[in-house]
Amino acid sequence: MGVTSSPCASCKLLRRRCAKDCIFAPYFPPHDPHKFAIVHKVFGASNINKMLQELPIQQRADAVNSLVYEANARIRDPVYGCVGAISYLQNQISQLEMQLAMTQAEILCIQMQNNQDYPSPNYDNNNYNLPEIQIDNDNNNLQQYLSLLEIINNSN
Repeated sequence: MGVTSSPCASCKLLRRRCAKDCIFAPYFPPHDPHKFAIVHKVFGASNINKMLQELPIQQRADAVNSLVYEANARIRDPVYGCVGAISYLQNQISQLEMQLAMTQAEILCIQMQNNQDYPSPNYDNNNYNLPEIQIDNDNNNLQQYLSLLEIINNSN
């Protein structure tokens, strides 16, 4: 920034002359002083300066946006920052997933109760080719049951 235009928000807050090649000027415009003030309060101007200088120019805008977001989160929650917000949202997702699973289970129970009112479907024309199990008290019944389980498991 030149001498004729107003200094950037960082130079204005730090009460220094804004140089033509000021690293803060592109990211902290004079019309948005709060943006730099909050980042400066959390991270400090020298740390921000070091971070920006270590990054390629094309990544600096994204870094400043991340710093502003994290600084705002740190002001709201000094201990956890944005991690606290992430944890809160993850807990909310878990609760909603449990609620969805419970609702789906209730729907399934209702559907099963409604299906009891109708005759069972005929499973004779399925693709499993399951052996018919004769119920008697010999060892052959166990073998038929085990072969049935094996066929069902292999079809899944």
